[in-house]
Amino acid sequence: MSVGSWRLACAMLILAVLGVGTLRAESSNLAVGFSGLPKGASLVIMQPDIELLSLSAGGVSEPRADWTEAALQHVHSALSAKAAVLGLKVRMLADDEADALAEVNTLHAAVARSIAIHHMWGGNNALPTKEGKLDWSLGDAVLPIHAATGGDYALFIWMRDTYASAERKVAMVALALLGVGIPGGFQVGYASLVDLRSGQVLWFNQLVRGTGDLREAEPAAEVVSALLKNFPSSQ
Repeated sequence: MSVGSWRLACAMLILAVLGVGTLRAESSNLAVGFSGLPKGASLVIMQPDIELLSLSAGGVSEPRADWTEAALQHVHSALSAKAAVLGLKVRMLADDEADALAEVNTLHAAVARSIAIHHMWGGNNALPTKEGKLDWSLGDAVLPIHAATGGDYALFIWMRDTYASAERKVAMVALALLGVGIPGGFQVGYASLVDLRSGQVLWFNQLVRGTGDLREAEPAAEVVSALLKNFPSSQ
């Protein structure tokens, strides 16, 4: 993710914390004409695109590989548990498959940011040509996933989670005494359900909040549950 895109995600979080702007209603999470997955459908869970960072006293985000590795394991476990209750044929991608399909994850990150900015937030950022509809696609880029797995649909997850360093916390307290507030850690996440034949995004959800923790198993399970809230069940 580029520095500019990460800063934009941070700005969106700050707006949410300050109460500026309004998120779209939950009904906008679904593409027109889609209400749920058909019984017996097969779902491929893509390797989550996750990175955890430490926020320095000066506001610089520094990647933490150890936190990220732990988060990937916790999210994978939480997704496996979620898959068990979905009533679908679920397949988690193997590491070698995930590596071969990494470019599709990168494309999803770009499309998900566009959906978050232009659809979920709407307002002045809304695209008139979309007419308020969830009308985004990954196109033919998803066909290799279908060919490799035989799956009908894929679940993509992208998350960035930032935590205030000890120095940042000290700065927050010191500035608070002066009446100045600065943000601590924050969490931004996107989840997309994609048709592997057409590339259409059928369902989308996002998390933009100042709480949540992916570094431990139980809190990570809560994050996954929140991100997959209202995931379309099988019909």
